Amino acid sequence: MNRRHFLQGLTLLSGGALLQPTALLAAAPGFPVVRPVAAIRRFRSRAVEAAIREFQQKVSNAELGWLFENCFPSTLDTTVTYTTREGRPDTYVITGDIDAMWLRDSSAQVWPYLQFIRKDAELRQLVAGVINRQTRCILKDPYANAFYGDDTRVGEWKSDLTAMQPGVHERKWEIDSLCYPIRLAYHYWKTTGDTAPFDAAWQQAMKAVLQTFRTQQRKASLGPYKFQRETATATDTQPMNGYGYPVRPVGLICSAFRPSDDATLYSFLVPSNFFAVTSLRQASEMLNQLTRDATTARELTALADEVEAALRQYAVVDHPKHGKIYAYEVDGFGSQVLMDDANVPSLLALPYLGAVPATDTIYQNTRRFLLSENNPFYFKGQAAEGIGGPHVGQDMIWPIAIAIRGLTSLHDDEIRACVQSLRATHAGTGYMHESFHKDDAGRFTRAWFAWANTLFGEFLWKVYQEKPRLLT
Repeated sequence: MNRRHFLQGLTLLSGGALLQPTALLAAAPGFPVVRPVAAIRRFRSRAVEAAIREFQQKVSNAELGWLFENCFPSTLDTTVTYTTREGRPDTYVITGDIDAMWLRDSSAQVWPYLQFIRKDAELRQLVAGVINRQTRCILKDPYANAFYGDDTRVGEWKSDLTAMQPGVHERKWEIDSLCYPIRLAYHYWKTTGDTAPFDAAWQQAMKAVLQTFRTQQRKASLGPYKFQRETATATDTQPMNGYGYPVRPVGLICSAFRPSDDATLYSFLVPSNFFAVTSLRQASEMLNQLTRDATTARELTALADEVEAALRQYAVVDHPKHGKIYAYEVDGFGSQVLMDDANVPSLLALPYLGAVPATDTIYQNTRRFLLSENNPFYFKGQAAEGIGGPHVGQDMIWPIAIAIRGLTSLHDDEIRACVQSLRATHAGTGYMHESFHKDDAGRFTRAWFAWANTLFGEFLWKVYQEKPRLLT
């Protein structure tokens, strides 16, 4: 798909109306304006707009300035609905071209704005509204990964063989769906000191997270959750009556699906278990300090310790070329899947999530494996090289993975290469996409995918702050 076809197909929500590309104005010389005009943007942040101006003034590469202006505010421009509910902030965040709120995506989409919320009270309220909305979602169904703005809406997956209910878009159990809201809440609290979102309902949601994680260790039974879908796509359903292939209960937490929304092969999804360890400790600290609930805090820490010990014992494998590396999935019986998926949490993203140091020896061994032909989902072609995954398929590279590679790199040359790769593969659209073909960036999926846009903006801003010479 080239730029002309992209613009022809582009529609942006403006209230209940659809914005056609004719509403987009002329641009600076050499680059078309593709960002929605101010009148129809969903939310405006003074701090984010100031960051855009600063970046464009200080970075000499005009194309990177143009991309930053388009991508970094994409979540605010096109995906958020901010209101109040019972006097409290309430923010519904769609992914882009899908009108549903994923707990993962909504957290990741607003995450880069945390660094600006002390300068922008309205932006802080918007993020608080995301936390409040996520709390209600978790209490509604801790096994669901995506929800509608309307609690009564019945969606397209109503016939899935699982305990569906109105207001739930999809009920694919993914560990990270409960980790991401904790990550957002913890860093919001650390950044602002604001405790308003962390009321009795939020405390109850944290207890639901603890109970769900414990249940999905499957020590006593398979638990209440199972999932099957009538489909010809194997990655959209689970075998064995919806419980997935057997695991040996060793302390790890089962995840029926990956953060790509694809089914796991072995339910002990390693990067998500690493993420759970970090999140459980963050939730424990918050409960201990904010609610004085020492009992639940101890239980959260104990579970984190148990999962961490199980990861050390079962997640590390000896690779014939790369030495000790982390597996992507294991079953506790000795079987493992060696690969990575572009969606986060991934093995590549472990330092980004605060799960392991970037200097960790096993992580560095794993990283070399992931960025080599030994990873079956590492693709290298004429347009770019990077990690993809089964969700879109063979030879399709995900910009999210390239951005994560840059965000976790210790080497200037690699960081610069990631910036330039993303700059060269937007296919003239001015935006990032879900994926693109390794030999032709014009063959891409999802023209409107806010997570990829905002993450790219986060990457550019980090490089600008820390190593601006790499942006020339």
